[in-house]
Amino acid sequence: MKERLKTLAMEQPRYGYRRLAVLIQRESAERVNEKRVHRLYREAGLALRRIKRKRLQRSAVPLVKLSGANQEWAMDFVQDWAANGQVLRFLAVVDQYTRKCVRLVADTSIPSARVIRELQWAMAEHGKPARLRMDNGSEFTSRSFLAWCVEEKIEMVHIRPGKPVENAHAESFNGRLREEFLNLTRFQHLWDARAKTAEWLRHYNEQRPHSSLGYRTPNEFAAVTCSALRAPQATALPSAWPC
Repeated sequence: MKERLKTLAMEQPRYGYRRLAVLIQRESAERVNEKRVHRLYREAGLALRRIKRKRLQRSAVPLVKLSGANQEWAMDFVQDWAANGQVLRFLAVVDQYTRKCVRLVADTSIPSARVIRELQWAMAEHGKPARLRMDNGSEFTSRSFLAWCVEEKIEMVHIRPGKPVENAHAESFNGRLREEFLNLTRFQHLWDARAKTAEWLRHYNEQRPHSSLGYRTPNEFAAVTCSALRAPQATALPSAWPC
């Protein structure tokens, strides 16, 4: 039986002892003892090596109570398809305090260099965030992205793998994006998707009432926040919250 196991293992090198036992059973009129097959399988040195995958370990980062714009931006990706078969990826960057979407980009591919470029444009328009919250995707963990954040002195908060609730604002925005826009819109191609995405972004920031903001739009809430920060009693607040 040991020799037969060796022969079958050479023919099917990725079969484990249970599958080999089934093959031997098919050839034998008598019942094959699976435990005996397992013992002979190990004695013959046929046991498969199992590669233990390394799992990324992240420590939980406590949520910080926000009190102004640009204290923390949340980022995430959403995927969809165009009618011509193109895969569309959407990068969404949301200010967690004002709920304003400071960047929404549609393309077929958005590598880390593109993410950096989009953040630079968002910063030029809205100011620099103190912190970025994101998952552990390759775009957010590449060396170039990490080095850029260090150079810009932007704190990075990578959530724990399998814990999307730690990036709840981004997940909430993605849900609205999916339900109110992507599921209701047909994109002919990438250029059509970009035009319709820009139009929906304006609607979201300028017209859509947000329940968590007292049914004000993100732009209205941001304007009220900026007015409060400009008031005399707010002069002691940090100047890192541009409006």
